[in-house]
Amino acid sequence: MNLFERRILLIIVSGILVLLVASPVLSRLLVFPRTEFFTEFWILDSNHGTKDYPLNVTLSHDYNVFLGIANRLGHCAFYSVEVKFRNQTQSAPNRFNHTSSSLPALFNISAFVADEDVMEQSLTLSFVYQYNESLSRVEFHSLELNGIKLDFHTMITGDKENGFPGFLFFELWIYNGTNSSFQYHDRFLSLRLNMTV
Repeated sequence: MNLFERRILLIIVSGILVLLVASPVLSRLLVFPRTEFFTEFWILDSNHGTKDYPLNVTLSHDYNVFLGIANRLGHCAFYSVEVKFRNQTQSAPNRFNHTSSSLPALFNISAFVADEDVMEQSLTLSFVYQYNESLSRVEFHSLELNGIKLDFHTMITGDKENGFPGFLFFELWIYNGTNSSFQYHDRFLSLRLNMTV
């Protein structure tokens, strides 16, 4: 190997070593633009999982779930979660038309969530209802959410064998600074609850 070939080899090896040593520093300096902006929205069971959601609900018993929001929008966002309850015939959010339910909110959970930050809140739920045997229906009186009593009245039809299905759902709304109002963010979560008597 002559002197020229040795210099070329030394330059190539030195260049590779410089790149290997500098790569951690370069990765911190080179910032690639984000291409996806979205909001994560979830509900987890009392064990922070997805297997033990409350299903068969009994009168005045406490049930725990976790509600979470992760902001991946690229800026701080002001969220509002509307808590609603419906029976089989009442309106649900419509994914096809991107519209929220027309039912009034029983409760609102509001939070500012910084970009790339997560807000998770524990919710304790308890239902107060009465079984009307002659009409074969459950008559709802209230929902207790984290110790706050929320009065509302609705009827759920069904039977003792199959239960009385109701739906507790959470609609995600986001504040639009241009309009100075909250807008439905086209995301909702629903828990199907079977009222037992």
